[in-house]
Amino acid sequence: MRCPKCSGNMRTYDRNGVHIEQCENCRGIFLDYGELETLTRVESQWSQQHYPSPPPPAHGGPAWGAPHHGGHHRHQRSWVGMLFSS
Repeated sequence: MRCPKCSGNMRTYDRNGVHIEQCENCRGIFLDYGELETLTRVESQWSQQHYPSPPPPAHGGPAWGAPHHGGHHRHQRSWVGMLFSS
């Protein structure tokens, strides 16, 4: 199969039952009908397992006044982001 963007060779990967085609040349990702929705659902399930919701703020105290503990924010990568990272 040829890439519709650059005519490079396409390679198929199977990730949790979803077939993903990626161009070996331009690294473009191509999905068949319904596969994006499937990946979104799988990512949602994965993130709920690995990053559960934080507990609600303690009664009587505003959530906006909580300390930031050093001010560094660690960006959490999504499952789909990790899937397509090179």
